[in-house]
Parts: sequence; structure tokens; C-alpha cells
Amino acid sequence: MVGLLLSLLLSDALGRDLEHTLGRTQVQVLSAPSHLIMGRTPAELQLAERLERLGYTQVHTQPRRPGEYFIGHQRVWVYRRAHSAAGRRWPDALLGLSLTDGRISGALSPDGAPRKLPEGRGWWLEPELLSTSLTEVRAPVIPVRLEALPERVWRPLLALEDDRFFEHAGVSPRAVARAAVANARAGRSVQGGSTLTQQLVKNRDLTPRRGLDRKASEAVRALTLEARYSKEQLLQAYLNTVYYGHVDGVALHGLGTAARVYFSKVAADLTLPEAATLAAVVQGPNALSPLNHPDAARARRDLALSRMEALGWIRPEEASAARATPLVPSRSAPTAPLGRHFRQRVHAEVQARHPRRLERGLGLSVETTLDPWLQAQTETVVRQHLDPLQDRGTSHGDTQIAVVSLRGDSGEVAAWIGGGSDSLDRASLARRQPGSTIKPLLLLEAFERCGPQRPLHPASLISDQPLTLELGDEQTWSPSDYDGKNRGLVSARVALRDSLNLPFVRISQYCGADAQSALLRRAGLELPSPPPPSFALGAVETTPVALASAYTAFSDLGVVSEAHTLLRIETPRGRRLSGPRARRHRISSPQSAWLVRELMRGAVEEGTGKQARIRDLDVAGKTGTSTMSRDAWFAGEAAGLVTVVWLGQDDGGSLQLTGGSGAAPIYRDLSARGALAAGRGAVTQPRGIVTRTVDPANGLVVGLGVQVEGVEEQFREGAIPRASRFWRKNKPARVIE
Repeated sequence: MVGLLLSLLLSDALGRDLEHTLGRTQVQVLSAPSHLIMGRTPAELQLAERLERLGYTQVHTQPRRPGEYFIGHQRVWVYRRAHSAAGRRWPDALLGLSLTDGRISGALSPDGAPRKLPEGRGWWLEPELLSTSLTEVRAPVIPVRLEALPERVWRPLLALEDDRFFEHAGVSPRAVARAAVANARAGRSVQGGSTLTQQLVKNRDLTPRRGLDRKASEAVRALTLEARYSKEQLLQAYLNTVYYGHVDGVALHGLGTAARVYFSKVAADLTLPEAATLAAVVQGPNALSPLNHPDAARARRDLALSRMEALGWIRPEEASAARATPLVPSRSAPTAPLGRHFRQRVHAEVQARHPRRLERGLGLSVETTLDPWLQAQTETVVRQHLDPLQDRGTSHGDTQIAVVSLRGDSGEVAAWIGGGSDSLDRASLARRQPGSTIKPLLLLEAFERCGPQRPLHPASLISDQPLTLELGDEQTWSPSDYDGKNRGLVSARVALRDSLNLPFVRISQYCGADAQSALLRRAGLELPSPPPPSFALGAVETTPVALASAYTAFSDLGVVSEAHTLLRIETPRGRRLSGPRARRHRISSPQSAWLVRELMRGAVEEGTGKQARIRDLDVAGKTGTSTMSRDAWFAGEAAGLVTVVWLGQDDGGSLQLTGGSGAAPIYRDLSARGALAAGRGAVTQPRGIVTRTVDPANGLVVGLGVQVEGVEEQFREGAIPRASRFWRKNKPARVIE
């Protein structure tokens, strides 16, 4: 009785808008909105591709209805659909943008007059529906509009499930009585008495828990829906939510999706026998699958056709011809939703925040940080690179690739690949040695504090001569550069550019392992205490997502943002349950982070990261290769987007690839379009940075009267090396030995 009263009191939960309001047990997982960033071109934003993903139609003039767009030489128009985001319901809106030299330069009113953009990040496209389940792998729903469907497509369903649908008020006493008689005669449940509206209620609003008042609650809710919506609206909602079974482990919901998978057609093109087959599937989606149980599916198909004939909905000759038609499915592989491992991460975070709600089977609306265009692009690029490596005739047979892309100013996850098709999320669980990708973080500490010593700068000279360290217990360690050569004195810039090991071991010893490891921990990396000397070369373990979070320090200039996936969690009625839990903290000054980032740019332009260079794009990054080439890394930043690429084998076997040859090309292909499409802004130089001409031989500023070909270098104000003099021009001020 309690449930019945609640149904009456809360019946408005069933919807102000049936198409856009969730039922109380329904789940939707949404992407982040796509922002239309000033200064970018429509091509850089991948605007047309994003709109096509959302199902928009291109027109050749200003759009007249929601779901249309126009991209011209001087103007862009998008008639954005109504949607929910950030706790608000946004109505349909015609968005206009002016272009100057092809770049977005301002906003337009519908009459073409200039107008101000909204506060914050301006205009956006509505979020994309990523999934309708947190736990199940469901194919994306291909929605249908009832007015676009011939009657032959939906009539078979009514013939089998609810032939009086257009006559009853939501509950059919006649159907209940008929079912009771049939069940009594059979001695078991062989027929249900629920109307189509009651089935819709069951799918949308009733948890799996059963009670004495469940049927009463179902009936009350069905009557409420019938009072609020037309029969056409209810039938359309049913067609877009009904379950059609699993294919290849992917759940199919909605007539449009079933038509595509079982018959490789859009729903409107289904023949009468095909539509009757899909109607047959609804009673037992897996037991009546036309792919796995064609005889059972055909028998119930023919029953649907006979019922239509008996009801006068088709002529006898039509029914006979349809029954004589062979059942021949034309299978298309179901499309798995984007971001398998990202959705796992989202589910884990939702489970941690709202476990009881999930246990009770209650619905949620989950707004995530994912950029669906970038995720799709990342999955495509990874597949293109992984397929050749998976050739079992090579040594790369079980190679995996993990990718994490974060927005550097917030830590929001824009794209996430955890490896292959299995459930193991290597982006968050594979703890591997990051190799030389750790070196920029060591420089950050050296430029900022350097423990008890005076901080270093990009022109500081460090010895690249052989080195042996005492480890205790009569053990020693003699690191070497990757090529076994020794280069005498090198600057910090050259050491990072060429990824030299000996200078970084000396920097770690000079600044102190405690100071260096403390910064790495503040950046979010885990190190043993005390760390071994080899930590300076990345001989510790971390994950791609942890490294990506640490590298946000080079995008947000000294501020580390922890990776997170959630923007907002709501009940189906729109009540806020929780918001983002972004953790951000400063680990260095903006000036030190900027200087290291500049050196990382040099590593991409001239050093080990050359394979990551992207024309006309400012890329800062670092390669990394672990011992025996077990892991290949590239960590980089461009246009405010931080991306980490990892390659490795689950068994720890050698890749015979380096960060430069294996990971950097993947980063390049990911970011060539992805950085400007998903990044929110280039990093700008902070105040307090000065440029001087430096003598590369001694690391000193070129002074008056000194005739030498110097190089331009940047420094923090107050941390500029002294000027050289003609009588001591070859004597360095300080050498780290």
C-alpha cells in the first residue's frame, strides 16, 4: 500500500517531457558539452563532425528548426536542440557565430546583429548520450520517430503485445482476464495481461524488487502516463526503449538499433515480414533471436501476421505472402558504446559515491567529462597503430596501448583507452616504469628550489662524464647514457633534449633525493621511502593516468589537477546528488613550470621527441623508455590538452621500441587534430620571465666586449646567470659534477 501511495504522490516523476525525462529506474551517461571556442576555426573544432555525431542535418541557409546547422565563410549557425546540462534545462536555441579570417570572432543574434556571448566558456553543443547503463554494454540507441515509420513497421508489435492500445486508458481489464484464463488452462504463466503502456512503465519506473503493490503501482503509473501523453508519444517512447536481446555480448534496445543489427536497415525500410520478426523477438529476446533460434522466431512471426489478419489490419493475401517469406536475417555487428574503460571508471566512481542507490536499482543521470569526438578519434588511432603490432609473427604480439587525455586546467578526462577489448584497465592499473618521462619533474624541482642548493636554470652546466655511486653493502651503481657516449659539459636544456641520463643523476644528487622525491609525490606519483638513486631515471612504477595528472603542472604552470571523470550526478527528476571532486594544488611557481615546458618544446623540436612534432602546433613533451625496452612512453601537452601514451606487454616482455619510435608517433597522430579540437587554450608565458643571450660554452650571459655566438635562453627574474667578461669568458660560473 505504501508503494501505491508513493506512486500517487510522486506521479509527476513520470515526466514533464517523455522524450527527455528519465524514468525513475533509467540511467543515462552523458558526455561533456562541446564548447565553441573563440579564435578557433570550425575545422579545428571538428564542428561538422561533432554535429553529425549528434544527428544534426546540414542546410544551405540559416537553420529553421532544431537539429540543423550551416557553416559558411563568414558565419556559422547551429539550431541547438533542447537539452539538460549543469543542472538546468536549456531550450532550443539558434546560435550564431561570426568568422574573421575563418576563425570564430564573435556571436550573432538570430537577426545577424552582433551580441555578447554568455559568461564563462560561451556557447556549447549539447552533451552526447554515451550509454543507458552503468554496468551493461549496450549498443547506442538509434532513435525512431513514429511519424516517419510506415504502419507495417509498428502494427505487428501491437498485434502481439497490445492490440487495443489505441482504445484503452493504460490498463486493459479484458487483457488481464484473457491472460488469467490462458494461464489457468496451461497450469503456468504463458500469457501476460500488461498493456504496452504498463510495459513502458515497468521498463522506466519499476525496480526489480517485487511486492504486493507492484501491479497496483504499475497500473497507477500507466494511467498517469496515458493522461499526460498522446498514444503516439507513448508508442514512440516504447519503440525507443524496448529490449531486443544481446548480440556479441552487446545489448540491443530500441527498434532502430534492432533493425540495424538484425536486418542491416533503417527501421522505416523494414518489410512486413521483417517487422513482424522484430515484434516476435520482444516476448523472449534471446530465446526468439532470429540469429540463434530462427525456427522459434519464424513461428512467432507468423503468429503476429495471423493476428494482424484476424484484426483486419492486413489483407489475407498479404498475410499469406508474408508467412511464405523465408526468414533471412542480414546481420550487422552491433556498435559498442564509446570508452569501455572510461565507463568502468565512471561506474566505479558512482559506486563509491552512491552505492545504496545502485543497489536499489534506482536511476541516475551522470554527466561526465568525456569528449566523444576525441574518444572516437583516439580509439581509431590506437587501433591503427595496434593492429600492425599485434601481428603474431612479430615480437609485439601481445602489445597493449593505453592513452589518457586530460584538460590541463582542470584534470577533466577528455579521452581514455585502457588497452584492448578485455576489461583490464591498464590506464589506471598497469604500474610500470615511466623512464625518462620523469625527467621534466626533476627539472621542475631543480629550477624551483633544488633542495638546499641554489636553484638551477636552463643554461646550467652539468657533467656528462662517467659516474659511480655507492649504494651500501659494498654495492655500487654506474649509470650510463643510452648510447654509451660521454659529452663533457652539457646544459640542462641539452640534457633534457637528448634525454641524457648521467646529468639527471647528478642533478638528483646535487638537489638531494629527498627534495626531488618530495616534488614527485606532490605531483601524485608514488615512490618508496627512501627512493633508490635510479628513481632519477624513472626506475619507479606509476600508471598512465597518474603521469598525465602530474604533467598538468606544465599546462596549468605549476598546478597539478587530479584526473576526474564526473561533472554532475542527478536523480532522474533532476535533483543534484553530487558534483565534480576536482583536486588541484600548486607544486611550483608558474615561472619554473614555464621554463621546463620550454625545454620540453625543445625535446620535441630537436630531441628524442621529434616524432611527436606537429606542424603549426606548439607541442611540449618527453619520451620515456624503461629498462630492456619493456615500456615506451610519451607524455605531452598542446593547446591545453595533456596526453600520455603508453605501450607495453602484460608479461613485461621487451617491445624492441622506444618512447621516440613507438609512443611519440601515436601521440602525434592523436594530437594533430585532437589538441585543437579538445584543448581549451594554449599556455601563455607568465610574468617574471626574461630572455638573455647565453654563451653555450660556459652558461653565462654574454657580456659587453665578449665576441661569441650566443643562444637565446629564458630565465626567471632574479635567477639570471652572471655576465661573462673577456678575461674569464671560458670559465663557467657553476658546474654540477
